[in-house]
Amino acid sequence: MSLWVKICGLRDAADVACAVEAGADAVGFVFARSVREVTPAQALRACQDLPEGVLRIAVMRHPEPAAWQQVWREFRPDWLQTDWRDYAALVLAPELQRLPVYRDDSTTEESIGQLPAQLLFEGSDSGTGRTADWARAAQLARRCRLVLAGGLDADNVAEAVRKVQPFGVDVSSGVEASPGVKDPARIRAFIAAARAAELNT
Repeated sequence: MSLWVKICGLRDAADVACAVEAGADAVGFVFARSVREVTPAQALRACQDLPEGVLRIAVMRHPEPAAWQQVWREFRPDWLQTDWRDYAALVLAPELQRLPVYRDDSTTEESIGQLPAQLLFEGSDSGTGRTADWARAAQLARRCRLVLAGGLDADNVAEAVRKVQPFGVDVSSGVEASPGVKDPARIRAFIAAARAAELNT
């Protein structure tokens, strides 16, 4: 199966077009307090020319039910990415897929025993460039479809793919010129490096 690649923290149509042209499988929009935060209306405008088959992912963290309902009503993402404990408080449409987030500081042995079919594993705080524990990620990747995030960039994604053998990879700060500002060259370099690593595993 081909390595799944998500470019996260996009803010406008130019960012989305660059990610798609470079070969991204999914584009992520942050609806949480962050330099990358967008409104549902902004995300919708950014996706107006998104080709069929590229997933739209809403990225949240401990959202209030009303905030989630606004995102769902106005943006209609394909997937919702948020901390794994958050879903219990939210009303989700049957067609919406989940991408629960497990972190180095919250993935206890008890929770690991009840893994979902797919998850995103990252460092202790989103969007900070902090690398996740790859050894632990590799253990989890043998038990589910794991998307690796946290501290990835064009220089280390090949090593991460080889060591973890994830279902997919997710990047945000690692393809930015400055916090919240995406760099087209870095997006292209990241996806190229990820694809090349996939061919060599």
